[in-house]
Amino acid sequence: MENKLLNYFSRIMPISKEEADAIAATMSLTHFKKGTILLKEGQISTEAYFVLEGCVRQYFLVDGEEKTANFFTEEQWVISLNSFSNGIPSNHYIVCCTDCILVVGNREKEEDLYHRFPKLETVSRKVMEKVFTEQQEIMASNTTDSPEQRYLKLLSSRPELFQIIPQYQIASYIGVKPESLSRIRKRIAQNNQNSNS
Repeated sequence: MENKLLNYFSRIMPISKEEADAIAATMSLTHFKKGTILLKEGQISTEAYFVLEGCVRQYFLVDGEEKTANFFTEEQWVISLNSFSNGIPSNHYIVCCTDCILVVGNREKEEDLYHRFPKLETVSRKVMEKVFTEQQEIMASNTTDSPEQRYLKLLSSRPELFQIIPQYQIASYIGVKPESLSRIRKRIAQNNQNSNS
């Protein structure tokens, strides 16, 4: 399992056996049950998670309604960037949508690791840049794409989500009510039928 994490780091920047062992030693592999809340609104995030198996969801609570911001699946980092980096209370929730196996890292261990292996700070910065870029792309998509475009993007880039995520959460992610999502799906199916006939 840990190999997935070390392979991930190696793709970002080659790391030595010693560095890989040090990373593995600071990370704990934890099983979380579906429904486990990893971070609540108002909490300060002290941990980062790397998904080995399962799916994690980030959402905001707006007037009592959950607004899904992101889904994290295999080989993705779950980091509450602002809270984790700046020590400020989180404005969202992070919850396991399925049973998950996550690698858990915390700030204290991270600092010790950088002290012993300065190169790993560069690796970490590159990981953070990647996470930040992904979040920026999602924000840009929210601003410029129609719900239908967002749905089609999600379908083509992350089809596995549709097997494990309830429709109402997919609807919330693309910014529509579940009944609107049904209409979008029907329209796409009809278009596909027409283009195939």
